[in-house]
Amino acid sequence: MLRTLALAFLLVLSSLTPTRADQPLTVFAAASMREAMEAIGDAYGEKTGTAPIFSFAGTGTLARQIEAGAPADVFVSADADWMDYVVDAGAVSKDTVRDIASNALVLVGQQKAGPLTATPEGLATFLGGHRLAMADPETVPAGRYGREALTGLGLWPAVAGSLAPMENVRVALASVARGDTPLGLVYVTDARIEPGVAVLFRLPPDSHPPIRYLAGLTTGHANPSASAFTAFLKGPEAKQILRSFGFVVDND
Repeated sequence: MLRTLALAFLLVLSSLTPTRADQPLTVFAAASMREAMEAIGDAYGEKTGTAPIFSFAGTGTLARQIEAGAPADVFVSADADWMDYVVDAGAVSKDTVRDIASNALVLVGQQKAGPLTATPEGLATFLGGHRLAMADPETVPAGRYGREALTGLGLWPAVAGSLAPMENVRVALASVARGDTPLGLVYVTDARIEPGVAVLFRLPPDSHPPIRYLAGLTTGHANPSASAFTAFLKGPEAKQILRSFGFVVDND
């Protein structure tokens, strides 16, 4: 009798405890895609009735969380290296990974900032002993792209000793907008959403490897909408949203 009652109790308890599949569709996405991904999430929710929940941070931070077993269904990375990292770790399914967008890099200052001459001397003069805010070039895609671009342009030695490395590109953007740093290296899409900064110099696209945003399904995903959401990211509605925020997508 006691055994029967215990079994019945366990059955009732299991019916009250939500399974992973019952949880909302969870997307871990690079901080630089916040506004665009939220708009895509709204569009997807209106179309399907399944609104995703987002977690935004630096790509490296998210990749390590996913590797450690964080309950993400979809990972949107700001570069191929970190996507390769989670694929190699067995945390994202390789055959689900797709390119969804590209971007460009710019140097920004406050709206009242004077002109910037993109030479070693010009950068040193503009900084005036202060620091250049950029995402950490050791761990964050925007920082890695930025370091390669500045190196290719012969500008890295002029700023390497004056860096203010940030945990992600949005923190670097906010630092410039607040006036904490006079100059920042961010994506052009970041500059578009922050009225407190002005684009002072656009880094040539051939000065760095192509900026690639990729999406893939985690191997631990259980939400049945995960595959449909990644397909939606490649569809015309999502592409139009990405374009509206300044991202480059297929055929642009």
